[in-house]
Amino acid sequence: MSSMAALRSIFMDGGCFSRFQEESKSLKIRKMPTRFSVVSAAQKSDKSIKVGILGASGYTGVELIRFLANHPYFDISLMTADRKAGQSIGSVFPHLITQDLPDLVAVKDADFSTVDAVFCCLPHGTTQEIIKGLPSNLKIVDLSADFRLRDINDYGEWYGQPHKATELQKEAVYGLSEIYRKKIQNARLVANPGCYPTTVLLPLVPLMNASLIALENIVIVSNSGVSGAGRSAKEANLYTEISEGIFSYGITRHRHVPEIEQELSNAANSNVTISFTPTLMPMSRGMQSTINIQMAPGVSVEDLKQQLSRFYENEEFVAVLPDNQAPHTKYVQGSNACHINVFPDRIPGRAIIISVIDNLVKGASGQALQNLNLMMGIPENTGLKCMPLFP
Repeated sequence: MSSMAALRSIFMDGGCFSRFQEESKSLKIRKMPTRFSVVSAAQKSDKSIKVGILGASGYTGVELIRFLANHPYFDISLMTADRKAGQSIGSVFPHLITQDLPDLVAVKDADFSTVDAVFCCLPHGTTQEIIKGLPSNLKIVDLSADFRLRDINDYGEWYGQPHKATELQKEAVYGLSEIYRKKIQNARLVANPGCYPTTVLLPLVPLMNASLIALENIVIVSNSGVSGAGRSAKEANLYTEISEGIFSYGITRHRHVPEIEQELSNAANSNVTISFTPTLMPMSRGMQSTINIQMAPGVSVEDLKQQLSRFYENEEFVAVLPDNQAPHTKYVQGSNACHINVFPDRIPGRAIIISVIDNLVKGASGQALQNLNLMMGIPENTGLKCMPLFP
């Protein structure tokens, strides 16, 4: 009798509990350990890839932990958090109390000889020196802004400090997974895109490539959940300050502007400038960009829609929605998905593009994992197949 048939017989017949106790011994059923990983050691690859998370106590760090728990090839062997050093991850994030994970250590005490790859979830400005000191054999995905801008002068202008790892800056590959897949596969250092740029570039790059939209008069308003501001305590992010209201910030000078313009200019092979206004919304997570564009002469909304549909036809994480269906942040929450749609503007020759993501997933940790999958030569959807959370 098979194990499943035996168990079915146990519970279908009378005296199921006592018979279960007797027969479970012969079936070698083990008790569930108190601490566990979602993917057990037996399910992990014989040669699992050891991964470190620098800055594991922030929102992007904990999202990486969530996805890596289900990853069959990656195994977390190092986690750093300078202010939480010596603590367990369960004491920092109580929802992870059952996970069998290493304790947090300070970056200066980290043993990088135990890892094959690292996710760097540290603030911009602190990442450069740390990455410079890492062993040259490590694969690195940096979630800060430190390696996104190819021109180090742009970095100095927008971030207010000189770049301290200019040689690495030349080596870094911009990690917009669906656009730069081949380059990412061969990279050692990937600069994970910002959340706002991800929502803007995924719809606009294919349209720029096909010369379907004008290079000027691009107006973008992006709305983000409060988690986009990070986990550090800030007065402006207190519940009583943020609830029941919205406010714009970084007006005319948000640091994601040069990143967006860099990639749009690269796609158009010409200089592109944008008007960009970010807004903070009273929700934990989610991001929507509303992009107003001028179509090229003779181009219709249907042409834009067809180009996006063709470009993303075989992409698992980007969906172009049916006509008249507005993207909704709720329908991508917790997933690595991006939903896009195109609508006609009431002004002739113009169109409105709406794009939504989860800012912590496709806008950060999910795309970072997608990139490391590519760098390690494994299917890029590995560990990322979870459906959106709903309701």
